[in-house]
Amino acid sequence: MKNNPKPQLTPHLPSDRASVNIKVERSKQKWKSKLTSSLFVLPYLVCFIAFLVYPLVHGIMMSFQDYELLSAERHFVGWQNYIDIFTEGNYLHTSFFQGLLGTIKFVIYSVPFLIVIGLALALLVNSLPSKIRGVYRTIFFMPYAVSASVMAVIFIRVFDTNAGLLNIILSKLHLGSQIGWLTDLPWVWIALVGATLWWTIGFNMLIFINALNEVSEEMYEAAKIDGANAWQRFIYITLPSIRRIMIFVVITSTIASFNIYAQPFLMTRGGPGSETTVLLMNVFDVAFGQHRMGAASAMALLMALMIIGVSIIQFRLANKREG
Repeated sequence: MKNNPKPQLTPHLPSDRASVNIKVERSKQKWKSKLTSSLFVLPYLVCFIAFLVYPLVHGIMMSFQDYELLSAERHFVGWQNYIDIFTEGNYLHTSFFQGLLGTIKFVIYSVPFLIVIGLALALLVNSLPSKIRGVYRTIFFMPYAVSASVMAVIFIRVFDTNAGLLNIILSKLHLGSQIGWLTDLPWVWIALVGATLWWTIGFNMLIFINALNEVSEEMYEAAKIDGANAWQRFIYITLPSIRRIMIFVVITSTIASFNIYAQPFLMTRGGPGSETTVLLMNVFDVAFGQHRMGAASAMALLMALMIIGVSIIQFRLANKREG
């Protein structure tokens, strides 16, 4: 009698339809995950387009137009607004380069102090006992939350020539009492830089504190064992360790100083003469005083290009030194 071979058992494999269903289900899950992530990003994206992309594109288009604000008439003029800015004797030329000079002066006067004093305050706060460190961090950062108008009112009262707090203190100390902090040179620049430091230094301080907290304590301990003093530890350990954060603070402080407007507009009105008139003040005057929105857009775009150029140069110089 012939024996029939036993059937071989094979493992159960899912059918092609089951595999397709699994793939479809996975693709649906991935799509739902992407949709959920997109919904979280959507509010920011809408605000980004509405308040940054659209105004930027609209401003670029206006810079090539003769756009009268009151009549709302627009005429395409090509590069004429830019040509007028670089043509000597033209009102736009005088307004642009006079304001640019005042802006550059403020950048030169303020940025070094914003870096040095911000780092010094960070080192000071970090050296305090941990129990009170948070209190001083809050105290130094609080002015940053104050509005520009409040800051201006405070420092107008401080620097007023006749009844300002600073002149009253100097008079009590018999060091003079009629210093024109907001009307005479060089005091006017000292007042503007001083107000800016009080108002914004807390932001740089917090950035530096976070950078200092990332520096390894083991490196300091090893340096102490090798006999390095506090200054040597600062030069050879602290500064190299926070180099990248330093570059970031330098670039952001430069950008912020280029965009100065509130301090001279509210405190000095650009005086004495046009000494503290900055570029944004003249852009505002051309746009809403002369009603030439196209020319003002051209001035603002040139300023933005200069800020981008200066930031790129700073970044490349810093990377070159590091390399």
